[in-house]
Amino acid sequence: MEADKQNKDDSNREVKPVTDTDLETASPVQNRSKNAIEPPKHWLRNYAPMFIGQIFSMLGSAVVQFALIWHLTEKTGSVAVLATASMVGLLPQVILGPFAGALVDRWNRKITMVVADLIVTLATIALMLLFALNLVQLWHIYVALFIRAVSGIFQGPAMSASTTLMVPKEHYARLGGFNQALGGIINIISPPLGALLLAIWPFQNVLAVDVVTAAVGILLLLFLVKVPQPLRKDVQDVISPKVLWQDVSSAFRYMRGWPGMFTLTIMAATINFAFAPTGTLLPLMITKNFGGGATQLASVEAAMGIGIVVGGLLLGVWGGFKRRIFTSIAGIIVQGLSIFGMGLTPSHLLPVLIGFSGIMGFSLAFANGPLGAIFQAKIPPEMQGRAFMMSNSLCLLAMPVGIILAAPIADNFGVGVAFVFAGVVAVSVGIYGLLKREVNTLDLQEPGGKIVAAELELAE
Repeated sequence: MEADKQNKDDSNREVKPVTDTDLETASPVQNRSKNAIEPPKHWLRNYAPMFIGQIFSMLGSAVVQFALIWHLTEKTGSVAVLATASMVGLLPQVILGPFAGALVDRWNRKITMVVADLIVTLATIALMLLFALNLVQLWHIYVALFIRAVSGIFQGPAMSASTTLMVPKEHYARLGGFNQALGGIINIISPPLGALLLAIWPFQNVLAVDVVTAAVGILLLLFLVKVPQPLRKDVQDVISPKVLWQDVSSAFRYMRGWPGMFTLTIMAATINFAFAPTGTLLPLMITKNFGGGATQLASVEAAMGIGIVVGGLLLGVWGGFKRRIFTSIAGIIVQGLSIFGMGLTPSHLLPVLIGFSGIMGFSLAFANGPLGAIFQAKIPPEMQGRAFMMSNSLCLLAMPVGIILAAPIADNFGVGVAFVFAGVVAVSVGIYGLLKREVNTLDLQEPGGKIVAAELELAE
């Protein structure tokens, strides 16, 4: 591929560190490959404001997401309504994700992140007004969830791809662990905070939390962060549907031509097919199986958050096994066992359900953290927006199918069946990955699947 060729051409050149002021003004030559631009010596000073801003933004979004889902659960109690809400959030990622990734690789990534956050903020303000005027309808919430999902498919890959050029390579795995811990902290704080705010505030005031936290994130990113922008040699100035399709096709060929990466993506899609209904049905499990309310749901989700924090911090300090893929596979297997246990928990043992949720969160940090590090280390920066979203879209493709099939099954056989099925699938997929050589050597491979002899010797 063109990016690989350029990497080889540049491999013998002396690489000089880039200063803070160079990040957004680097010349085309500096930006042509990931070997030709390095994070500045004081990289943390530049990266920290973006990281802190995302903490605020993620917290506000999580509080509002909890509030919206609980509002739908409380008002309708319908599996179909919750399934539709999940579908509205998923379909943009599945259908539009690869095209969004192609645009992220062309657009200014800093501006992309800012605009995406602004659009979500405007949608939230509109929903606030509808609630304040008592005019809100079910379809209004669906539209708001759709807009949040569309914005997320631009903001997420823009930040991930930017991180690759802002953080030294040796910190990818640890940063992945700390990001998992951050997600866990958000999971701990947001459900009880959302439940508390719902109890004391009108719904429109709860939505305002997202507006305030998003503003903090936007301002920090806009004025304190310099985001590097790699220049692609193959890019064309005019973005036509044909050119955009060529970008998406090249990302698919890239992923398909790497057997280990493509197989891992299919494994993730299989797990998502089984796991998607469990997230949708958890509120109904709490209300129907355990007779609980928003507080009990918040406790289960907070326990998962605690598990993610503990697992993420441990991964951040330890870094995982020398073969990062083994860390991820171990996390998948434990995750499967824990959700299997959730499905079999008797209705009078809510503390046991909470315990299994915590274990699942702990294992989730180990399952996801190393994968992000592998992607960031192996995929060239100029390809990452497309590759991330192509992989993400393929992974999510099976989720709507899982949700559609699970709704009638849950209505007829109980919610717990979906959790048991997800556990069996996850354990089976984990064992398959452990035995499949093209997967279990993934972090020793270069793009295309060839195992790097030096890395194999080092790992052994």
